[in-house]
Amino acid sequence: MHQLTLAEIARGLADKSFSSEELTGALLARIKQIDPQLNSFISVTDDLAISQARAADARRAAGDTGVLLGAPIAHKDLFCTLGVRTSCASKMLDNFKAPYDATVVAKLAEAGMVTLGKTNMDEFAMGSANESSHYGAVKNPWNLDHVPGGSSGGSAAAVAARLLPVTTGTDTGGSIRQPAALTNLTGLKPTYGRVSRWGMIAYASSLDQGGPLARTAEDCALLLQGMAGFDAKDSTSIDEPVPDYSANLNAPLQGLRIGLPKEYFGAGLDPRIADLVQASVKELEQLGAVVKEISLPNMQHAIPAYYVIAPAEASSNLSRFDGVRFGYRCDAPKDLTDLYKRSRGEGFGAEVQRRIMVGTYALSAGYYDAYYVKAQQIRRLIKNDFMAAFNDVDLILGPTTPNPAWKLGAKSSDPVAAYLEDVYTITANLAGLPGLSMPAGFVDGLPVGVQLLAPYFQEGRLLNVAHRYQQVTDWHTRAPNGF
Repeated sequence: MHQLTLAEIARGLADKSFSSEELTGALLARIKQIDPQLNSFISVTDDLAISQARAADARRAAGDTGVLLGAPIAHKDLFCTLGVRTSCASKMLDNFKAPYDATVVAKLAEAGMVTLGKTNMDEFAMGSANESSHYGAVKNPWNLDHVPGGSSGGSAAAVAARLLPVTTGTDTGGSIRQPAALTNLTGLKPTYGRVSRWGMIAYASSLDQGGPLARTAEDCALLLQGMAGFDAKDSTSIDEPVPDYSANLNAPLQGLRIGLPKEYFGAGLDPRIADLVQASVKELEQLGAVVKEISLPNMQHAIPAYYVIAPAEASSNLSRFDGVRFGYRCDAPKDLTDLYKRSRGEGFGAEVQRRIMVGTYALSAGYYDAYYVKAQQIRRLIKNDFMAAFNDVDLILGPTTPNPAWKLGAKSSDPVAAYLEDVYTITANLAGLPGLSMPAGFVDGLPVGVQLLAPYFQEGRLLNVAHRYQQVTDWHTRAPNGF
């Protein structure tokens, strides 16, 4: 059963080929057997999962036919989950059990999904490799010596290793799409405001967005359907009707205009990945798409702008973790200042401390205008580039990452090298656009992804293109050896 996609599980439950309790028991056993070599889970919620599965079976027996009813899910460990440890992979929150469910968790639970556990991640979602977790690095199932990407690396590794069919992730600068690319998955970052952030512990509030990770675009459509929607509790949630994301998956691509930014194919991109991107373009052209070169001239400024804005927001958001109200507290503080300094110094890891320092500096007197304001101005220019491009094309296509997954520890001593792996993904977050990564081939036995970007609230179009591509290719069906 672990090889089934979410869509296949939904059909199997509807046909009574198996029960949710049977499926849940099989997947929990597989997680117990397989995950020690991956470290993709922080918490496994056996008792909760079995009780939810039995409730789902009872609802189905009573006539409920919800498509997600009884299907398994795991949440990235920054979605608050009632009574379950929600740690953000940090020592700071190692003992924190959330007193409520995040909106995403509540919506999927209401739809009848079964929570198998909470997945590992970069600490407070800060990283591109899932190496900064307090609970240890996550391994890429395609090669256990390599990273799975981050910060949603645990969610990605769990799906890639067939521990379960779908997971939730969050994307601040590519943290759904990048690990999806490095583990051969389909990952979708929705439009900013499309999915509620209430109960999702913040890294950078104007950039964070929750979304699905799955093996197929069809599965992403099903999960996004359950996640999306307006939430009055989230001031950044947008009151926009949620379409049926599965309805147009098979729509023809005839006449679809796809733009290839010339800036994507310069120095820094592995030429083998460039070749795979061009091969995916040819497949889409055969499906009826029309491809043309476009320009995003301000893309070169995206990384410096992002790595001012995101740390600045992190500096503000993480100021609440001070050893007073909840979370980690140092032993025997001498005074209040000592309590603050040692609780934060001992509770936060090196990468989180680095970004807090950068953000605090950028917001400090004398530097705010020079760094933070300037970065926000560049952010507007990047958005304007996209708006101009979307006057001429319907979608933008390019590589998701400049390189395949690197070896564990290879970039640990050079944070900037890891930051550069986000070069193609962060622009969508700065502009608030939806983006999707889909499997497109392999380099040295490691997966490669192709990214699609669309205008606001066009997630359905992204899923349609990815689904049609997956109907004529088989990259997404390939599984890592041993899993």
